[in-house]
Amino acid sequence: MSVAVYLPDLEKTRWWCRTLAELLPGWSVRPLVEIEDRETVAYAVVWRQRTGDLARFPNLKAIVSVGAGIDHVLADAELPGTVPIIRTVGADLTQRMREYVALHVLRHHRDMPRQLQAQAERDWHQIVVPVAPNRKVGVMGLGNLGAEAARTLAGLGFATRGWSRNAKAIDGVETFAGADGLPAFLDGLEILVNLLPLTAETTGILDGALFAQLAPGACVINCARGAHLVDDDLLAALETGQIKQATLDVFHLEPLPADHPFWTHPAITVTPHIASQIDAATGGRLIAANLQRFEAGEPVPDLADAARGY
Repeated sequence: MSVAVYLPDLEKTRWWCRTLAELLPGWSVRPLVEIEDRETVAYAVVWRQRTGDLARFPNLKAIVSVGAGIDHVLADAELPGTVPIIRTVGADLTQRMREYVALHVLRHHRDMPRQLQAQAERDWHQIVVPVAPNRKVGVMGLGNLGAEAARTLAGLGFATRGWSRNAKAIDGVETFAGADGLPAFLDGLEILVNLLPLTAETTGILDGALFAQLAPGACVINCARGAHLVDDDLLAALETGQIKQATLDVFHLEPLPADHPFWTHPAITVTPHIASQIDAATGGRLIAANLQRFEAGEPVPDLADAARGY
């Protein structure tokens, strides 16, 4: 069985190939860019593949996304439309996202950016904030990652809301659904976490109109996809004070260009797409298990719905 692997960094690609080869004895696992016998490739494991990469292989059985999202796969204009797509999700990735969301919600809740500024100024500035039950926090997107993030925030005591396309029930979380439920979800929120999948409907959802529905001086955390955010609208909302602070882990162009204003904005924290970063050791086990299930004709719980975009 032959597997083609593609990540933008060839050294990382080779690392993944070595890990997957150890986990899939008897399978051939090679970098996509080095494969010449295209007809033999049955599976492709990819992250941000180039347009046309997957169309090279006429006998693909399935495509594996190295991550929970599949938007980067669907962005390929020449993508073979009938090939199943398998997401990569698991307990380790969920735990990492829970940690990231909890860290940055707590940072904004306790106003740590201002506290660090006070330290730099040698200013004994004692900031008093509400206790967590009096802080309204919302999570957009209640899939695997979003639901666990919402549970974590509720467990910390925050007045937690969740919003998704379809109705969900989560203990300790007030949930809202659909376009009709969005205004009530946003109303008065002080910290907003975005974990939505990227689809045609959610592209650009973090815009000026949405920011205006939050509590004045709200904080925004985007750890889903850069295309969810209208960059200029965030900068404008920070200028007026409607948004007080933002933490951004994802961007329209990655790596974030050195001249982008986000790097130096005093109210923005930039992290380099690490909220739930996957590694070959963790991801390899998940991917190998899914490939073996698929090849054996067994159910694969992480199959994506390409029509929905996730």
